Parts: sequence; C-alpha cells; structure tokens
Amino acid sequence: MSDELDPGQSSHTLSVAITGSGGSGAVTAGEMLLIAVANAGFYGLMGRSAGPQIRGGESAVMLRAGVAPVECLDDRFDILIALDWLNVSRFAEEIPLTRDSLIICDPEAGEIPPDIARHGARVVELPLEALAKGIEGGRTNMIALGVLAELLGIPEEAMLTVVDAKLARKGASAVVPSQRCISCGYNEPKPQQLRQRLPRIKDRPARWNISGNEASGVGAIRGGVRFVAAYPITPATEMLEWLAPNLERVGGVLLQAEDELASVNMIIGGSFGGVPSMTATSGPGLSLMMEGLGLAVASETPVVVANVMRGGPSTGIPTKSEQSDLNIALHGFHGDAPHLVLAALNIRDCAFTTEWAVHLAEALQTVAIVLSDQFLGQARSVTDPPPTAPAGPGRRLAQPAAENYQRYTLADPGGISPMAIPGTEGCLYTADGLEHNERGTPSSMPQDHQLQLEKRRQKLTAIDGGEHWAEVHGSGDLCILTWGSSSGAAFEAAGRLLTMGRPVRVVAIRLLSPLPEQRMLDAIDGAVRTLVVEQNHAGQLFHYLHSLNLLHGEVRKLAKPGPLPIRPGEIVNAILEWI
Repeated sequence: MSDELDPGQSSHTLSVAITGSGGSGAVTAGEMLLIAVANAGFYGLMGRSAGPQIRGGESAVMLRAGVAPVECLDDRFDILIALDWLNVSRFAEEIPLTRDSLIICDPEAGEIPPDIARHGARVVELPLEALAKGIEGGRTNMIALGVLAELLGIPEEAMLTVVDAKLARKGASAVVPSQRCISCGYNEPKPQQLRQRLPRIKDRPARWNISGNEASGVGAIRGGVRFVAAYPITPATEMLEWLAPNLERVGGVLLQAEDELASVNMIIGGSFGGVPSMTATSGPGLSLMMEGLGLAVASETPVVVANVMRGGPSTGIPTKSEQSDLNIALHGFHGDAPHLVLAALNIRDCAFTTEWAVHLAEALQTVAIVLSDQFLGQARSVTDPPPTAPAGPGRRLAQPAAENYQRYTLADPGGISPMAIPGTEGCLYTADGLEHNERGTPSSMPQDHQLQLEKRRQKLTAIDGGEHWAEVHGSGDLCILTWGSSSGAAFEAAGRLLTMGRPVRVVAIRLLSPLPEQRMLDAIDGAVRTLVVEQNHAGQLFHYLHSLNLLHGEVRKLAKPGPLPIRPGEIVNAILEWI
C-alpha cells in the first residue's frame, strides 16, 4: 500500500474543448494540439466524442494538459472553442462549463445554443472564418488552433513544427497555408484577461503519445501474440488497424474474419496450433463469441479477448463509453467455465494489462478477457512509457511420447497439464467441447466430469495476482473501490479529499476474476465506509463484490451509466455528503 496521491492535480492543469460539424477539422486540431503539448514537456489526455452517424457528423475534442500525469477529464473546461454551432448541443452535457470558463466563437456562426450559454461563461468573438478566408488555402480550424495554443502558452515555433510534421505528406500546398493560419491565430489580438497559460518546462523527457487501443496492441505483441483474427466493430477497430501492420513486423499476421463467430474459432485454432492468439471486439461481439470461448475453456486452449466496452444493451450507443460488460465477462459462459477477467485502469495501463493477460492465459491454458472501454480505447494520452508485465513461464508443452499421452492428466500439480502441438510424436489427442477423460476421449461419466471441472478451477484459484492484482494507494478509514476507466477520477478525488484533511484509500482492481480475495480483504481492512465507483447503471462491481461477501461496514455505490464519465468532483461530493 502506498500514500502516493497527488493532492492538487486539478490545480495545475488546463482543460479545453474544440467542437465542430463534420469536416470542420475539430479532431485534427485536437490531435495537433496534443502533440504540441507533449513536445512542450507536458502530460496530456485527449478524449473525443462523436454523434450517432456511421460516418461524418459533428464531433468534439476534449483535452486536458498539465505537469503531472493526467488520467481523467476535469470537472469543467477552461476554454471551449467552437468552429461552428451545428449540433453542438449533443455535446453540451459532456463539456461542463462555469462562469470562469471562456467560450471563443465566430460572430458569424450565429447565437450560442441555450444549453451552452446557460452556464454564464465569458464569451469572446473572433472572426475565425474571415481570417481563414484571408489566407489562400486557409482553414478555420488552423486559425482556432493558433488562438488556442497561444492562450495555453505553447511556443509558436513548437506549434508550427507540429503542423509541418503532421501535414508533410500532403505537401507544401497544405503545410504553408496551415502554418500561416497558425501564426495568424497567435497574432490575433485577445483580451489580456483570457490568457491562461501552462508553465514553461525546461526538462522535456521522452513520452509516448498513444491511444488505449494502440497500447493494447503493444501489450499483445509484447506478450507474444502472433495471430489475431477479428471482425471490425466500434470502438475496437482502431486496435485492429494498429495491429495489422505491426504484427507483420514481428512475424505475425492479422486476419479479418467474416464475423465474430468465425474470428473466435480462428483464434482457438491458431492457439491449438501453438501460436499465442487474440481477438478484439465490443459487447455485441463478445456475446456472439461466448459459445466458442466455452470450447476454449473446455479444451484448455489459451486465447485472449480484448473487449472495448460501449453503451448498451444491443447496439446501444456505439460511439460512447460505458463499463457495462462486466457481468457478461464474468458470468456470460454457459456451464461452469472458470476463466480470467482483467481490466485496464488507464490508457497507459492498457499495454501492461493486455501483456499480463497474454502471459496468464498462456501459462494457465485458459481464456482471458481484457476489458477497456470507448474512452480508454479511443482517447489519446501523453504519458510515460508503459512498464512491461512480468514474464510468465509460458505454455507448458508436451514432449514426444511413446504411448499413452494424457493431455488432461490429473497427475500434475496445479491442474496445468502439458499441451501437445499438432505433429508432436505420440501426442495425438481429441480437443473438442465434449467433456472428456484424462486422455481427451469424450466421456459422460460423472467422475470424469467432476475431476475435469475441479482441474480447470484449481489452476485459476491458485493464482493471487501478486502486487499487480490492483493499484492500492492512500490510507484512512474511508475507501473507494473502483475498476477500469473510473480509476483515474477515483485517484484524483482521493487527492482532493486529502487536501481537505480527509485521507482516503483507493483500490482500483485490475484482476477481477479470479479475484484474489485475501488480498482484497487486506487492502480494505479497517475501512469503515466504502464507496464503490463505476460507470454503469446497475452497479455491476458492487453486486459482484457483495456476491463474494467481500464488502463490510457501511457500503454505498456511485454507479452512473454512460455516456457521461464519472468526474473527480462527483466522487468528492458523494464522500462529503456521506460523512
């Protein structure tokens, strides 16, 4: 347990939002600004939100930058810059403003929508479109980017360098007008009271600019995955797009299957052939994969499923985030099918958790489901390089045998029996979904069923996850239990409470199943009040922990469905109202 909580993270960060209709370039501007934030030596987090359209449509970029790691969005935004007001009301609740916030917009864009204006934020009108039209090939989003970067205190040269690198492949016809627009935005007169700046940083260590989907791909490759079969689905598709070329660089391959049913069966086949294999999907795809994953559990074939959660049920809200697939990940299999469920705690942790999941699945010869969500998957973070997960023992392989190879032998301690790769001399065996005896021969005998059930359970319950099962920080008789993308807000809330003289411990669970129960009890020992925080409607973690009889004392839940994220201030208020 550690006392390392940052009590003042929100006091040294700035949050900005950029909104615009389809084709306005809001996302491009946000991506360039995040790169400039990194080059200037800051940490940063950039989330994005889109409307319900399959392609195109309005979008919003939400960026927070600071001198310390940033793992969640703040309670409010300091600056909103609107490229236009078309359908921006769809993002009004996702971009909370106050009277201290600034709204920058074009006077020709029309009236500010009531649900934006109601906050009473200060408004500054700048002729963004007119300035862009005054530059041949100029774009309004580049004017706005210059305005915003200057307000944040990012050196103009750094911003121009980013534009050059980002647009270089489009040639001088794109680079030169964009750089002129950036300079125009820097030089456009602005009221002095608008200037909110990040401090200048001399030491600029190398950091990664990475999305959660990309980080998950890094973790998969680090863990040894060399075959991926998957069907595209929002919001997991970017993971597949990143993996396709990068797997080839390490001798692996990605295959786009015709659907989720095919993809899960393909990775079971790939793993059966000796190649660590993975698929990536979201809630609807995970539902379709359940029968196949049951086959992997029964045949003890290791596979990994990266599930990037979105709003549900059914098609739900594909472009928004929600932590609502915990129940299906834990309990969606038919029969008694013990398996692993892990959850990444932040964008950087997507790499570590996915790598660790591959190591565990291979060593334990089972299914590992890794949960992230739309926010983690599609947001980008400027972060320190992610650590590597501890290397596992790898898959236990059978050696050539003269006779009587028992694939599912009960003789080996821990329930992990040697697995033969097809072609291993003397090690032919049946691997299907039927219950079997030690040799793999299908059997309906009660004793065989009982023994194989116990074998599959024993190898999982024997692990405790070591120090990696959760991130535990802080101390005190107040405790916050959380998981996944809600972890960043929980840690920041605890830091704020610490400054108020209310020490809080936070337990952010990474290994959800099998949950190391004794470690859990040790982590919450002495807690008088416990708040369970998660982004779903039913309080799925809350009820799961109750089912294991792990919650004691006074316990409450802060369970809120997407698409709105849980913010640090909400957790602080929930604690203060309680005590």
